[in-house]
Amino acid sequence: MAKLGMGMMRLPLLDENDQTSIDIEHVNKMVDAYMDAGFNYFDTAFVYHEGAGEPAFKKTVVDRYPRDSFKIATKLPLFVITEESQLEPLFAQQLENCGVDYFDYYMLHNVSGFTETAWKNVDLYSFIENKKKEGKIKHIGLSTHGNAEFLEEILFEHPELEFVLLQINYLDWEDENIEAKKCLEVARKYDKQVMIMEPYKGGFLADVPEEAEKLMKQHNPDRSVVSWAMRFVANMDACVVLTGASNLEQLENNIEEFRNADPLDDEELQILDEVSQIINSNITVDCTKCRYCVESCSEEIDIARLFDLYNKHKMLKIDEWTQFGNAYLNYSKLEGVGIASDCIECELCIEECPQSINIPDVLKDVAKTFETQIYGFEN
Repeated sequence: MAKLGMGMMRLPLLDENDQTSIDIEHVNKMVDAYMDAGFNYFDTAFVYHEGAGEPAFKKTVVDRYPRDSFKIATKLPLFVITEESQLEPLFAQQLENCGVDYFDYYMLHNVSGFTETAWKNVDLYSFIENKKKEGKIKHIGLSTHGNAEFLEEILFEHPELEFVLLQINYLDWEDENIEAKKCLEVARKYDKQVMIMEPYKGGFLADVPEEAEKLMKQHNPDRSVVSWAMRFVANMDACVVLTGASNLEQLENNIEEFRNADPLDDEELQILDEVSQIINSNITVDCTKCRYCVESCSEEIDIARLFDLYNKHKMLKIDEWTQFGNAYLNYSKLEGVGIASDCIECELCIEECPQSINIPDVLKDVAKTFETQIYGFEN
């Protein structure tokens, strides 16, 4: 059975409109609860929380716990790399950010089509391998949202890699775009350790359509919706399952569900297949709220947040006022914040999206739904 990892991608905020305003006091409580439960694997990245993620890890973990009591994984930000001269300073900055002398796990961040400028033009693999030889990295690997064929090419060409971080959950298992099952099979073929991210698909599988929840509850009324998602991944041949809890309550729930994650039987797997069909028939935007698109938006549109409101509104299947439409209206009135109709269709966000969403097209629907149909206002 895998270990439960604490992902630090969606930490609680003091100001929901400022990703750098991490609530350190709250995160301290989360870290304490997680460590007290017997777990010790933390995952962060240079770009998380617009650069505030690694320093938050230092404040909440490194400054409060001895180095031998935890494992830290972080990632080389391929999004910003164009030449080899950037690598050494970036790596040194990450060590300083995290307050450590070495990383337990270090990976190339999201090796895929939209980071190819880095991995095609710069010898990233030799760099991380050399850092391992220097003792500044214990284990090297990569994260990717690429398909199975892409992953196989990488693992064939780079046997030095020890692990891969993959997006795996029951909704993406057979998905033709994500290819979660096929990617896992490729990793096993090359005998690589697997780490699992997005078991709840950015929280989406914690709030499934009523029809899907009914199926789950009919089978076992004592099981929560999220327990099904956790049980799906917790018993896989993986070393770590990462959950990106946004508050203490979510984290404590993740811990409890992980501890009680007995394997799914054949009947339950069939139910999850039906649940997936229901979700796919209801979901409007396949967004995991990773926020990579937000970083690239010149109009400062909080795309991930708007898609979340849009998905929740659409699931209610009504074309009138909802609490989610009201939240959008409140959002739109915040000074200096872009709204859906501000999109200039530069398409930079599409390149950043691991789910390959045509973001400008969807933003048109978001604007039509919230700005025209419901409130009839113009930007």
